[in-house]
Amino acid sequence: MAFFIKKLAIIGVGLIGGSLARSLRDQALVGEVVGVNRSRSALEKALALGVIDDGTTDATEAVQGASLVVVATPVRSIAPMVAHIAPFLAPGAVVTDVGSVKQSVVQECEAHMMALAPPGKGGKCTFVGGHPIAGREHVGVEHSFATLFAGSRTILTPTAHTASDALELVRLVWEATSSHVEIMDAAYHDQVLAATSHLPHLMAYSVVNTLSDLEDQLRAEVFRYAAGGFRDFTRIASSDPSMWRDICLENKKAILDIIARFRCDLDRLTEQIDTGNGDALYGIFARSKTTRDRILAENKILKG
Repeated sequence: MAFFIKKLAIIGVGLIGGSLARSLRDQALVGEVVGVNRSRSALEKALALGVIDDGTTDATEAVQGASLVVVATPVRSIAPMVAHIAPFLAPGAVVTDVGSVKQSVVQECEAHMMALAPPGKGGKCTFVGGHPIAGREHVGVEHSFATLFAGSRTILTPTAHTASDALELVRLVWEATSSHVEIMDAAYHDQVLAATSHLPHLMAYSVVNTLSDLEDQLRAEVFRYAAGGFRDFTRIASSDPSMWRDICLENKKAILDIIARFRCDLDRLTEQIDTGNGDALYGIFARSKTTRDRILAENKILKG
């Protein structure tokens, strides 16, 4: 099923929103692209790069007449933004997001849409929760590129209130970027992402903070002799701090649950080191290696 979006509004023209716009534009699947950002300089960059056709700091202005609205703002601002724009949506407009937390976002956004969006003759407006699992540690529209989502996964989290045609449109949009789309319950999504994405990011931030707290002379030597393993493991600690603050606050329960499990495993590892139990240490490391090798072998996306 082909599609064409006559007007696309992207609220938050950064890495994700900009890359989505680039991909759709390259394939002539979108007509007008209007970008929204609090920073006029970011909008000027997006215009200069040809990512958007027009830019504004007024989200209510941008969404008028748009058939698809993508909210690519920090997680904690998604629901307030949907509440802000809902009364100004065109009848039948579809709103989706790209947030890394879904349960609270979907519940709040659906409530705002049902209460505030106009019904109109063009059909009811629908919110479709979405999360493209792709990105880089660098943010900003200047880092966006059309193939960011190629080979990635995008999770959509519809509910009983999600219109089937709206879900289909959002699915087609992400598939057009060469992303593999999967449907998932919002609460389950948050549990999965807490383990596979949120915990690793928190670990990376924590490791860098631990090393930063060492005494000045030792810290200088530690970073001086840091090898590729340190660089690779801590790369994601260069991610946007405000984004990860919001993720932690919005996905609090799932993150605390997985941190508790990790703490137990770390305590067991500490005990084996303390007692000099080489066999137990080898068993932990061998099991981890086998698991990772199997996952990489089975998962084409991770193999890259």
